Amino acid sequence: MSSTARPLSQQHLEENQVPPLMAPGLSYRSITEKISDVVLSGHIPTSWFVALAIALMGVGALGLSATVLVMIGTGIWGITIPIGWGFAIVNFVWWIGIGHAGTLISAVLHILNQQWRTSINRFAEAMTLVAVLCAGMFPLLHTGRPWLAAYWLFPYPSTMGVWPQFRSPLIWDVFAVGTYLTVSLLFWYVGLVPDLAAMRDRAKTKIGQTAYGMLAMGWRGSALHWQRYEIAYLLLAGLSTPLVVSVHSIVSLDFAVSLLPGWHTTIFPPYFVAGAVYAGFAMVFTLGIPLRSVYKLEELITMRHMDNMAKVMLATGLFVAYGYSTEAFMGLVYAGSSHEHFMMSNRMFGPYGWSYWTLILTNILIPQLLWFRRVRASVGMLFLISMSINVGMWLERFVIVVTSLHRDFLPSSWGMYYPTVWDFATFIGTLGFFLTMMLLFVRALPAISIAEMRLLLFEKKHHGKHHEKAHAEEAAA
Repeated sequence: MSSTARPLSQQHLEENQVPPLMAPGLSYRSITEKISDVVLSGHIPTSWFVALAIALMGVGALGLSATVLVMIGTGIWGITIPIGWGFAIVNFVWWIGIGHAGTLISAVLHILNQQWRTSINRFAEAMTLVAVLCAGMFPLLHTGRPWLAAYWLFPYPSTMGVWPQFRSPLIWDVFAVGTYLTVSLLFWYVGLVPDLAAMRDRAKTKIGQTAYGMLAMGWRGSALHWQRYEIAYLLLAGLSTPLVVSVHSIVSLDFAVSLLPGWHTTIFPPYFVAGAVYAGFAMVFTLGIPLRSVYKLEELITMRHMDNMAKVMLATGLFVAYGYSTEAFMGLVYAGSSHEHFMMSNRMFGPYGWSYWTLILTNILIPQLLWFRRVRASVGMLFLISMSINVGMWLERFVIVVTSLHRDFLPSSWGMYYPTVWDFATFIGTLGFFLTMMLLFVRALPAISIAEMRLLLFEKKHHGKHHEKAHAEEAAA
């Protein structure tokens, strides 16, 4: 393929130049039309209906498995003694991790004034909200009888004299995940308000104008509105930033505060956080690449965004690799504990050794391809690497949960964990629910921030003129 046939941003990247954040030739009007027409135009791609049909089948599997679970109990799953935690906790931690990229892209990069976040922050925030909802299903389902057990998680004054155990990280999870969901929802909605007003003004039907008008809460774009919007957005970004560290740190303490070999380690909180960002960015790629292709958004989501996200994935992946090596070194060499040594040896060479080495392959070795610029310039390679990381991060949670439980201190109680069809149905069902909600989001709301992209274009033009003036003065001097 000739250089003129390749997308401009990809050509820049392959030629060791910095690609632009948006394609040249865009105007304020074309940005607004390109983003809003995804929702307001009558054309719906066939691939959207195909994806929705597949996703709804997953939702049906979730409904069926949840109904059977409520009627029979958790005995339909593969959990047993000593493997009391199975797919439910594996999937809970995996989904919570996926939600971290949205908070990092939206809040942390906003505070750091990283402009490349503007094309990807909106659907990353939506991904965060849906992922947290998926995660929240599993603790409730894991109780078997949610209406009898779930209310014990909330610290209300109990007339029976039984209070929640505040020293348990499971209680901390309730506060952490609840706060995370609330702040992320507020942050996402506040960022949407100016775009909802734009959708209100462009909607052609009375229903659309009314719905978007109510959600826009009377936004008129006045200087006072923008001032209050920017203050509220920055405050919510400041509130969201500590959540990037705190939420998955607390989730990791579900394991680390125990005395169980394989869990009782201080490396868990930092490498759980790094792994969460790692998994989150992989899912942003998994969703963003098809979205970019189907709706022809290459002018707005350029290879600059892809390259930057790939670099973040590479950096966090190295943190995760350091966590794995530290865990192995402490267990096999430094700790001097026969129990820790046995646990790490069992992870690597025991009955579930296949999962450990597959984890190393998909989570550590394959992503090292991101060191190469030509790999980061290939959309297909980025998609395949992101799928590899999704699999690897799920296997990481499987290895941590199952291999630490199935062989404990008493050999007579050793057992194997074999997930049943209902375990798989519940997990596939949450994947279907996640995809359904994301597909509906793309059809109902702007997936890219119109206001922030227009601001980026303004700054590009302003700095471009300033650049040209400074260059002319320098040449004249």
